[in-house]
Order: sequence, then structure tokens, then C-alpha cells
Amino acid sequence: MESRKTFKRILIKLSGEALVREGEYGIDGNTISALAKEILEIHKQNLEIAIVIGGGNIFRGIRGVEKGIDRVTADYMGMMATIMNALALQDSCEKIGLYTRVQSAIEMNSIAEPYIRRRAVRHLEKKRVVIFAGGTGNPYFTTDTTASLRAVEIGAEVILKATKVDGVFTSDPKIDKDAKRYDKISFSESIKKRLKVMDQTALTVCMENDMPVIVFDIFKKGNLKELISGKNIGTLISNNDEVVLANE
Repeated sequence: MESRKTFKRILIKLSGEALVREGEYGIDGNTISALAKEILEIHKQNLEIAIVIGGGNIFRGIRGVEKGIDRVTADYMGMMATIMNALALQDSCEKIGLYTRVQSAIEMNSIAEPYIRRRAVRHLEKKRVVIFAGGTGNPYFTTDTTASLRAVEIGAEVILKATKVDGVFTSDPKIDKDAKRYDKISFSESIKKRLKVMDQTALTVCMENDMPVIVFDIFKKGNLKELISGKNIGTLISNNDEVVLANE
């Protein structure tokens, strides 16, 4: 399989679970430090990096609803969790020499800049890592949708969706031992097959704005650097109608 293209400006979508060890909650110092070092490695390649971070390691809105919390309130609580994660990631990045800015969709002027597109782009041009927090600032929207919106707004070339598995599969690989990984798949096929990649709104935004997504395993050391270097890592989702299974 041929190598993929390399990029100049990317947006990394991190789940809150990327900041903690498997099966745990909160923030794990060693895990977040390792993640910061992975980001530093690709930053050295003169890359412009934006990050959207989730909050599921602290509070997930849908879980709050299940416990009887009003949906709007629960979603705002989830947005607050993303801000906590963004500050933790900023701290880890700056300890190793990465200049960062946190921009929040919910104004919290004492700890983060408000989200302003032009300012975010300027930070990226100056090679600062921009961490977007607070989701879209609105309930009923996921951080996947935030990632798709921010990527389009800042002119990113690709969304790198960091997960715990090495791509998109025909079925859940943890349940189905015969599940096969896609090397490439289209947005329309992902939506049609209801593959659990991103929510439907996020996929639609990406499809309508021709914003490719690469789903990959962030927990495999060196994966991020190899992906940025053009190595065929994970699954590419795009408007190309070609569907390719890995090793075929």
C-alpha cells in the first residue's frame, strides 16, 4: 500500500480517555506526559497543531442524563470537564517546551482565551499548539462535532482521531475476532453502515467540507509520528468512494 500525503496543519481529536490508563477515571500524570512527548515529536517537524479534547475521563454528559441530571446541565458539566483536561494537557506540554494556548468556547477569561478563529490561526502560524476546550459551547453537540467544526474553521488539512484501536473495523474487534480493518472508507459508507467512528453530525460536516479523517491508535508509541511522516497508519475516511480493507 502506498504512503499517504504529509500535512502542514492538522487537528488532533483526543478523547478524555487518552489522558488516563485503561479502565480508570481522572487524569494520569504519566499518561498525559507521554502524550505531550508524542505531540512534541511531531511539532519538531514544523507542523501546525490544533487539538480538540473530550472530557469523558471526568464527566460524560450522557452518563449524567442516565443518573437523572437535566440534559442541558449535564452537557455543560461535560464541557467543564474538557476545560480541565485542556489545562492539564497544556501544563504537560509547556513543561517540555511546547508553547500552547487554550481557547474555550465557554468564556473563562482567568484561565483560557475565548475562542476566536483569527486568533487561533495566528497562534498556529506562530507554531503554538492550540487546544480547543469547552466543546462548541452548546449542549447537544459532541466533541467530535467540535473537532469537525474547528478543523474546517482553521483550515486544517486533516483530522487525526486518536482512539484505542488502530482504525475503523467492519465490526467491534473486541467482540468479533473476524472483524477486519478498513484501510480506506468513504464518509457516505461510514454513515450508511453506522460505523462507530464519529457521530453522524460530525461525519456530515466533514463530508460536506471535504475534510478527511484518519482514525488511529494513539496508545501505540510512535504511531503519531509515523502517521505524520506519511506512513499508512489507521483508517482514512474521505469523500473518495473507494473502500479498501487492510491487507487486501
